[in-house]
Amino acid sequence: MRVLVVNAGSSSLKLSVLDDDDHVLHAVNEHLERGEDPGPVIQRFLNSQSVDVAGHRVVHGGDHYRNPVVIGDDLISNLDHLISLAPLHNPPAVRAIEALQRLRPELPAVACFDTAFHATIPPEAYTYAVPADWGVRRFGFHGLSYEWASNRAAELLGRAVESLRMVACHLGAGASLCAIDRGKSVDTTMGYTPLEGLVMATRSGSIDPGAVLEAQRRLGLSASETEEILNRRSGLLALAGTPDMREVEGLALGVYLHRLRALIAAMAAALNGVDVLVFTGGVGERSAIIREQTCAGLTFLDVAIDGAANSAVGDDDVDISASESAVRTLVVHAREDVIIARAARRLVDLG
Repeated sequence: MRVLVVNAGSSSLKLSVLDDDDHVLHAVNEHLERGEDPGPVIQRFLNSQSVDVAGHRVVHGGDHYRNPVVIGDDLISNLDHLISLAPLHNPPAVRAIEALQRLRPELPAVACFDTAFHATIPPEAYTYAVPADWGVRRFGFHGLSYEWASNRAAELLGRAVESLRMVACHLGAGASLCAIDRGKSVDTTMGYTPLEGLVMATRSGSIDPGAVLEAQRRLGLSASETEEILNRRSGLLALAGTPDMREVEGLALGVYLHRLRALIAAMAAALNGVDVLVFTGGVGERSAIIREQTCAGLTFLDVAIDGAANSAVGDDDVDISASESAVRTLVVHAREDVIIARAARRLVDLG
């Protein structure tokens, strides 16, 4: 069964075809302008590919979707109601689903949700201390990445995932952490939306709500203007003038690392200790400096890495721990496509 995996980001469209052994047969990563129709890109890709089923990554499933689902007419309308919760990512995902339905209406398709992995977070971790009629709670994101990373880390260590306490760091343009207790998410840094938590490329991460209210009053900002600033004009872009981690230094880098180390410690506290620290995502996989400086501030957790192994990380998943370290530190390359492809095959077979 050949699976078309569709990963629509805020400014990109990743398409790949995986075979039964999860090998990538063909893949493209196309830049799309905000609001651009992905149909032409999908059409060109399908002109040269034979596929049996499609799997779509959807960032926010809200309370509705805790597992992958076969796409039907009701999914689009339900996702429309969730756009405000993930304004950078859900709209492109909906456009990609609609485009593929137009182009290949007979093709069965499955939606996989980044929030679903975090359905196991307990109430004390997902509840906000605000009036209940606000209807808000922590959802968490990057779940497809965490599902892959946790199982792959256990495989690398020759251990059962059910025996390990992991802190997984998905570091990219969007960034979050997850406390994974024996394969289950028990805490995470992103919240009701992907804005909470770490400093990101253009997103602020956690900020005092009072500061946001004061900025709105003083600058006369509307809710939509504030949302735009916090999502697209904050983070590293606001601190350093660039969202590119390769060009960030000085205070901006210090702020990024301070928040990262502090929240790794918070995730370790949620686990009552940590056995494994996992770096994944574009920055987590490619930046030896970020891994080195992050771990240098985590010696109190018994984290120590081998400098040579850290500098030599390439395309393979590796253990970069120092030999004396009680905590194993791994670099795992993100493979959300595998999780999506497996879910698509499973649901179509069951259907």
